[in-house]
Amino acid sequence: MLPQEIIRRKRDGRELSAEEIDFVVRGIRDGGLSEGQVAAFAMAVFFRGMTTPERVALTLGLARSGAVLDWSDLALPGPVIDKHSSGGVGDKVSLMLAPIAAACGVFVPMISGRGLGHTGGTLDKLSAISGYETQPDIATFRRVVREVGCAVIGQTDDLAPADRRLYGVRDVTGSVESIPLLVSSILSKKIAAGLDGLIMDVKCGSGAFCDTEPMARDLAQSLVEVANQAGLPTIALITDMDRVLGRHVGNALEVAETVAYLTGKGGREPRLHEVTMELAGEMIALGGLAPSPAAGRARAEAALADGRATEVFARMVAALGGPLDFVEHAGRYLSRAAVVKPCGAERSGHVVGMDARQVGIAVVALGGGRAHADDAIDPAVGLSEVIDVGVSVRASDPLCVVHAASEADADVAIAQVRQAIRIGEAPVVERPVVLERVVR
Repeated sequence: MLPQEIIRRKRDGRELSAEEIDFVVRGIRDGGLSEGQVAAFAMAVFFRGMTTPERVALTLGLARSGAVLDWSDLALPGPVIDKHSSGGVGDKVSLMLAPIAAACGVFVPMISGRGLGHTGGTLDKLSAISGYETQPDIATFRRVVREVGCAVIGQTDDLAPADRRLYGVRDVTGSVESIPLLVSSILSKKIAAGLDGLIMDVKCGSGAFCDTEPMARDLAQSLVEVANQAGLPTIALITDMDRVLGRHVGNALEVAETVAYLTGKGGREPRLHEVTMELAGEMIALGGLAPSPAAGRARAEAALADGRATEVFARMVAALGGPLDFVEHAGRYLSRAAVVKPCGAERSGHVVGMDARQVGIAVVALGGGRAHADDAIDPAVGLSEVIDVGVSVRASDPLCVVHAASEADADVAIAQVRQAIRIGEAPVVERPVVLERVVR
């Protein structure tokens, strides 16, 4: 086979065979395809799309391009289930969800990513914890999952290496926003993790990759269809990302919010709690540990209320190199910004909307995210106590508190947040945070 002929066929809208896709994946993995050919293939898929059989073949090819984990030798007394989010602003759900599910008997080997663009990455949040090892070897990863019940780490070099190269090319050639390529990238890593099941949280709104419900539905349906055909039982929830999830945005701030959520100290923001509990119920039910998602949610609520989830989180942090007393004294181990400054409203009224993407960009500008993949991150910066949609405010009331490295950075962020948060005369009608459930 010739790479250029396969690329030409896809460029012309032809359906590729499983053998042709396997050839392309091998070339991506071992260098048989040049950077230009990988980019041309990605762009051809971007414009011409892929059928479901093509998506399944690409997903399986990428998954099998490296090691595929097998948990059967550990004789785990429960199902191996993971959750993945398509990304959002203030989305720290994975940090509390993994220990909640683990406290209910689910084993959660969660392989997460770093943030790029306006959305925060789970690994960046965990890196804010002093000593936490986000890139352990596979043996350590397996041991922590077995002993604690969950481990949240980054992708290793052994898992889906062809996907890593393909994503790197997509990122610099403008082909990231391709649903076939996005689906295969997400699912290849999950299949390589050796899961028994997967729950997808597909975000929808101004702060998400999918900014409309039809686009989110298209992505969710493709994920569910491809995953199940590839042998990975999967259910998706479409959830609202038209405003910040939770109250804090920024790595150390979101970890602090996670600890407060798990311990119950300071309350639990209702939308964050609803998404977390719905996903937990789905994970527990998919693993066969509850007869329905509602029953699974009840088990999750109990594990949160009696402290079991908090204990699992503390053990996971310690097992991966973090402080033994992190939950009790999180403030000692999380960085604090040099400047902490309120962002006041410029007029009175009701918060009628929010451009969550612009809020995320404000945090990136503070140094809390990446404009480029190799950018360093300041874990201390971000926004706390972000006001929610529907709240009434008076002029000068705080819309949030800015945590910055300098007064100048804080002032820039304040101007950006004021533009992102819309204040009007009449209150808005609330919409549910869980918009739709997608099953096979």
